[in-house]
Amino acid sequence: MSSPLHQFEIKTLIELPKLAGFDVSFTNSSLAMVVSVVMTLLLTSFAGRKQALIPNRLQSAGELFYSFVHSLVTDTAGKGAASYFPLVFSLFAFILFGNLFGMFPFAFTFTSHIIVTFALAMLVFLFVTILGFVKHGLHFFRLFAPHGVPWYVLILLAPIEMFSYCMRPVTISLRLFANMMAGHIVLKVIIAMTVSAGMAIAVFPFVLSLAIIAFEFFIACVQAYIFSLLTCVYIKDALELH
Repeated sequence: MSSPLHQFEIKTLIELPKLAGFDVSFTNSSLAMVVSVVMTLLLTSFAGRKQALIPNRLQSAGELFYSFVHSLVTDTAGKGAASYFPLVFSLFAFILFGNLFGMFPFAFTFTSHIIVTFALAMLVFLFVTILGFVKHGLHFFRLFAPHGVPWYVLILLAPIEMFSYCMRPVTISLRLFANMMAGHIVLKVIIAMTVSAGMAIAVFPFVLSLAIIAFEFFIACVQAYIFSLLTCVYIKDALELH
């Protein structure tokens, strides 16, 4: 039985010359990201091509996808955050399709690598930080000083709030990375047990593997939702402070 960690190995598909000392070769991770982007573009392009009064299945799926993310943004961050819908929609679709694509045999799950999830988290972190300063200027620092807190408590509270804020990209990236990686490891182990077990005792591992596969599809959707939800929460903090 091969190691369950082999499925996370980065493999070069097209070797390219180094750029400023960095390896920019096209890998299986790059291919999975391209597939995720293409799937997002196909859904948004074909679903909105024919805006019929009575929508077909594809248009209905596109409208449901759009309205779900739009409601997530407006309900969580407020109607004033609707202008940031494209960012949340792009993140949600990219992560969702990446997670789902990784569930297929021989596919690669790029969200199982901490560098990818951390890069996405840093994108959100830098965006909301810049948004906060653009919106409020230096008053953005009020985010770390809740209104009505006595000064002697604020001396201790402000550094804790600032540390918690700076840890946001770490926690949000670890949550996505850990869930996707752990789920795939468990699934790999259970399937390997099913294959290696005899016919007489393989029934239980087989049924268990089917249950885990279904649960992993559910987790793939939930993790994309949670990442997008937290992005909306951070946008609300940047717009409204406390």
